[in-house]
Amino acid sequence: HVQLVESGGGSVQAGGSLRLSCSASGHTAGNYCMGWFRQAPGKEREGVAVIDSDGLAKYADSVKGRFTISQDNAKNTLYLQMNSLKPEDTAMYYCARTPGRGGDYCFGKLERSNFSYCGQGTQVTVS
Repeated sequence: HVQLVESGGGSVQAGGSLRLSCSASGHTAGNYCMGWFRQAPGKEREGVAVIDSDGLAKYADSVKGRFTISQDNAKNTLYLQMNSLKPEDTAMYYCARTPGRGGDYCFGKLERSNFSYCGQGTQVTVS
């Protein structure tokens, strides 16, 4: 079992930046996909970005060039650096993890909401 705890959300003006963190604990060995998805009230869940255990990353078109996903394996921590934030980025952001490998494979699983574990979420509000 894996536990995921997000932090770093908050309120920011359009054009601003935030960095989300996700700390993983438990059974963290082996190949994995880790990623972020978001959900705004009244909207469908949207996959934002993924990274696998080899460091391969993939992004949703809506955030390409603005968001960067990264990880610190020594700390078992996932990050999402969000720049040039827009009001439409407002949502609850969730960290997720599942066994797997490969950017396309991982992103496909994220889009299908087929990750084994996810955190409680952290709110991002852009005004």
